[in-house]
Amino acid sequence: MNWKRFLMASLTVFVVIQAMRYIVDTVLLNKDYESLQTFWRENTVSRIWLAYGMALLVSLLFTYIFIKGREGKGIQEGVRYGIIIWLFAFVPIYHTLWVFVPIPYSLIFRWTLFGLLQTFVAGIIVAAIYKPLAPTKA
Repeated sequence: MNWKRFLMASLTVFVVIQAMRYIVDTVLLNKDYESLQTFWRENTVSRIWLAYGMALLVSLLFTYIFIKGREGKGIQEGVRYGIIIWLFAFVPIYHTLWVFVPIPYSLIFRWTLFGLLQTFVAGIIVAAIYKPLAPTKA
């Protein structure tokens, strides 16, 4: 494994996904969150480090799993991988959350769609950064 490319891909995925989440959460879904003020835990700022730590761990694992199963098919492989991870993680987690937590399904649906966009973009990033190297001429 090429550790430099692994770390570069993982950190790029982390930064891009955090930027996307910021836009989604503060711009696109802010009104939805306002209606759920009594639902959110108080003093989340003191625990935000854990959320960022988990996001970094997911970025590292997302990249690692891609690298270990890579077939060298380029961007299309990254897209396919992103969709598979979305189906494996985002879809069941959000829909199971809806079963147990009083969150409107419209918000679950949008979280699921934004999750697809995130894994789609992350798959493209990892495939682009960790593409097969061109053979060197002797």
